[in-house]
Amino acid sequence: MSQVMLPAKRFVVSSVSSDAHMWNLVFLQLLLEEQGAEVTNLGACVPDELIVEECRRTRPDVLVISTVNGHGHLDGLRLIRRIRSEPDLADLRVVIGGKLGVRGAENIVYAEELALSGFDAVFEADGGIDGFQEFLATLENADRPALTSGAAA
Repeated sequence: MSQVMLPAKRFVVSSVSSDAHMWNLVFLQLLLEEQGAEVTNLGACVPDELIVEECRRTRPDVLVISTVNGHGHLDGLRLIRRIRSEPDLADLRVVIGGKLGVRGAENIVYAEELALSGFDAVFEADGGIDGFQEFLATLENADRPALTSGAAA
């Protein structure tokens, strides 16, 4: 796996509201910082409202949601619907990854619904970190999307 140097991108990294795990967030923060990114790590058990407020405050290039507790698909759906309903955050890149459910290898069934609900990318834990690294590589030449100030797209 080769390291991708990100061109000064800003990330907010967070868990979902029901997930108390922290090691995954620290790993992602270190991975992103090693690649030149600026990272705000909100930590574990973060309420949806706090995530929305932090995205408004810091205007990240990407919001990264990581989950380990197996409820990522439930909390993730609620969170992405909230974010996509906010006109000023409607164009924010948002990805989710980790243990999306409690069905083992079958957790991949949640990926389509999460993507159709508004996530830009969905990474199931069994897929490893390679998919996330490939997503990061697509950001290398991508400008941050202009966030809307009017009605949601």
